[in-house]
Amino acid sequence: MREALKLKLFSSHRLLATKGVHNRFVTEKPIYNHGYSIFGYANETRTCNYGSRQNFYSSSSSPLESRDQTNSDTPPNPLGRTTFDNRVLIFDAHTVNSYDFASMASLPKPLSQNPSIELRNHSHKSIAVQGNLLFLSPRTRLFGKVKVSCCSHQTEALVDSSIPKSDVPVLSCPEVIERLNTFRDNYTGKQQFLAMYSSIVGGITTDPAAMVIPVDDHMVHRGHGVFDTAAIMDGHLYELDQHLDRIIRSAAMAKINLPFDRESIRSILIKTVTVSQCRNGSLRYWLSVGPGDFQLSPSGCDCPALYAIVIQDQSPFNAEGVRVVTSSVPIKPQQFAIMKSVNYLPNALSKMEAEEYGAFAAIWLDNDGFIAEGPNMNVAFVTREKELLMPRFDKILSGCTARRVLALAEGLVREGKLSKISVQDVTVEEGKGADEMMLIGSGILVRPILQWDDQVIGDGKEGPITQELLKLIVEDMKSGPPTVRLPVPY
Repeated sequence: MREALKLKLFSSHRLLATKGVHNRFVTEKPIYNHGYSIFGYANETRTCNYGSRQNFYSSSSSPLESRDQTNSDTPPNPLGRTTFDNRVLIFDAHTVNSYDFASMASLPKPLSQNPSIELRNHSHKSIAVQGNLLFLSPRTRLFGKVKVSCCSHQTEALVDSSIPKSDVPVLSCPEVIERLNTFRDNYTGKQQFLAMYSSIVGGITTDPAAMVIPVDDHMVHRGHGVFDTAAIMDGHLYELDQHLDRIIRSAAMAKINLPFDRESIRSILIKTVTVSQCRNGSLRYWLSVGPGDFQLSPSGCDCPALYAIVIQDQSPFNAEGVRVVTSSVPIKPQQFAIMKSVNYLPNALSKMEAEEYGAFAAIWLDNDGFIAEGPNMNVAFVTREKELLMPRFDKILSGCTARRVLALAEGLVREGKLSKISVQDVTVEEGKGADEMMLIGSGILVRPILQWDDQVIGDGKEGPITQELLKLIVEDMKSGPPTVRLPVPY
């Protein structure tokens, strides 16, 4: 358990150096990389396959050491020289010299900053590399060009779709990292990913390209994982312990063993936020049965995993009233609805359905026809008698923010603004006939609902109790008691 607290910072290049001897490039003797020569620096590495050994050259002794062409272990280079701003760099097609990719910051300019780089093949024919990646076959025949495109949406391809499928390139580890960096550099979303912890690598990275999860993790290909989220407000984690307790309960229901004890997990989460330097955002974290294989049973997964990421959202907070519809997507069975698993396909489909109708969210009904919840938030009502109503938590997720709102609402009862608070079955008729309706969750806090299907709620305006509850939860996040507000030690 103590090892979990020995956190390290990783870059994408340092992660590269953990992949094994053929990709580490840190041995004192040449190592063979099975026919791929690597051109370029840091995030601009390129590979070409030539099928015969080439020597490694540099016109400068620093940072790369020149190789003696007469060395019996490395035959003369048939390709000639590749020039990088008066430096010559050729990594052997079969031989890669001692090099630590984690220290690449000191190297010369990358390929993308060189307008033209000249390569010569066995026939001394020039091949110009300009902006695109060129891949050569084992017989040095040019068979394809890959164009790296800006990718700001799922529908845009990272590579040129005109390339025949048979010409899909085989990428080396540094090339994969380069493309991950390119993908992240072209990311135009409103969220920034500031830090990630992974128990698989045993440390924290602030490089978004290195924020990855193994594809054989059963959370990825079988959905066998749970997650939770805690808000970061003014340098404080809000209700971290409440959310941590819930994810541990979810993990127990999902039969996921904890990789560390509760206190170690808590310390890792706090450290990740500390490293991120985020003062307003969110912390999301996952527990998984971990990587192992692609079987259905997790019996081959002997290393449960913890992942955590700090997210800073650039979207402005919006408290305006919204419209909702009744979801036609079946609600999750009770056994799965009460745990916060990564299986959010029904939730995503429900949200998409709402957006197709121009609404903000869709409301689920349980199998008995009572009001249940939204796709990732709870729902509550204020009746004409000023009673705060919220559906019972026995068939839906027990929302931490919803429970905190219920506790804060007790103050409105004492002030006479509410008559009472009830957690019970709520019919659709009661809900649509209420004076106020609201959505409650850690991402939206408290959001007024002005219309449900064709029914206008109350007078069609943001209700006073809804606005009071939003004010109370925001104040609680900014100045609440230590039981809900944990200072981050930056």
